[in-house]
Amino acid sequence: MNEIVNRQRNFFNTHATKNLHFRRKQLKILQQALQQNESLLHEAIYNDFKKSEFDNYTTELSLLFKDIKEARSNIFKWTRTKPVSTGILNFPASSYIIPEPLGVCLVIGAWNYPYQLSFAPVIAAIAAGNTVILKPSELPSNTAAAMAKIVKENFDPAFFTVVEGGVQETQELLKQKFDKIFFTGSTKVGKIVYKAAAENLTPVTLELGGKSPAIVTENCNLKVSVRRLVWGKFLNAGQTCIAPDYILVHKSIEQKFLERAKEEIISQHFAFENDNYLQIINNDNFERLIKMLNPEKIYYGGQTHKETRYIQPTILKNVTMDDAVMQEEIFGPILPVLTYETIEEAIAKVNSLPKPLSCYLFTKSSSIKKKVLKEISFGGGAINETVMHISNSNLPFGGVGQSGIGNYHGEAGFRAFTHYKSVMDKPTWLDPSIRYYPHTPLRLKLMRWFLRF
Repeated sequence: MNEIVNRQRNFFNTHATKNLHFRRKQLKILQQALQQNESLLHEAIYNDFKKSEFDNYTTELSLLFKDIKEARSNIFKWTRTKPVSTGILNFPASSYIIPEPLGVCLVIGAWNYPYQLSFAPVIAAIAAGNTVILKPSELPSNTAAAMAKIVKENFDPAFFTVVEGGVQETQELLKQKFDKIFFTGSTKVGKIVYKAAAENLTPVTLELGGKSPAIVTENCNLKVSVRRLVWGKFLNAGQTCIAPDYILVHKSIEQKFLERAKEEIISQHFAFENDNYLQIINNDNFERLIKMLNPEKIYYGGQTHKETRYIQPTILKNVTMDDAVMQEEIFGPILPVLTYETIEEAIAKVNSLPKPLSCYLFTKSSSIKKKVLKEISFGGGAINETVMHISNSNLPFGGVGQSGIGNYHGEAGFRAFTHYKSVMDKPTWLDPSIRYYPHTPLRLKLMRWFLRF
């Protein structure tokens, strides 16, 4: 690992990555490599957890192609030196901010969207002028191998390389000195990464998770709300960090909501053979989810099949904040439905848990919208929609508190891998003596005047 990092540091020190045309070329190479290997990428992710070509393209590859296009189009604007005001105290001088790459970066990807959550930070790091070591999750082993193969065949490892492996390899990587670490995964592992980074004072971006709520008010468009909630929840079989983790429904429409949700699930025909449903990633996660299925609270679903790691889309009713399903992020196709009578009660329930990565509100009320946005802190979210805010690169994506540190996507991604160097450029033809010794009453009076500006 030390050799890999040193090789990249030596390459970074040649300043080759600071050339904007070099960065655009590398992004183009990545785009072409992904496009030329789409069949390999589709096959690998299907073998890992039966993700279809449709879902793989729409939720992973298309977002990467969009990121690359945006970065290549905007790189000259993002890297532009920005002049700023200097003030009378430093006259005559000019001041400006220079964006510069951080250096050697480590990106640790997640398993649930293995391509998108691995390559999206890489795209941002390359656009910002860094070298990159990518450590994809080992859980979807076929996708990890596919990514390693593509990168190895198309990039100089001194610039961009993939390190495969599990916990041991990740631990060895974290012992190295990086200029930036970008991690996507659980809060538990995020703490380990953060602690390791602190040993070298390495800046980090942590994209974590949490229990993302959806609040449904009595005056919402129930048909559209349910349809969007069911789609967002059971996309990727619920293995989505920004999926609605639980639903808070106004008591007056609870039964209508449950009936419509059941009807919507049935109408969507979620199944492996329909290419719109996934396996649970491994046996450990399968068993973890099974423990959340309280038979007494299953309103719909609940069927499981251990050999295929299948869990039927399931709705739980009569759920309370004390139930096991509310003690951790679900990350699976289980939807707990809780009720509330006042919006203040719903907000209090959300705020009793750590700040979530996402929050969703379904309402026609502008006053409730303002109240929720004002009183609930969350990473990002949507009104009358789920998940889709991630598709807008103008919205920085990231968590707050236990759901994450920092954000990315679009220019925010470029900023995540960039240092903004502040410079004051001052000529020598004028050098007033006011700041130098001796410190006379007159000079103090003048300094008081100058420092007002």
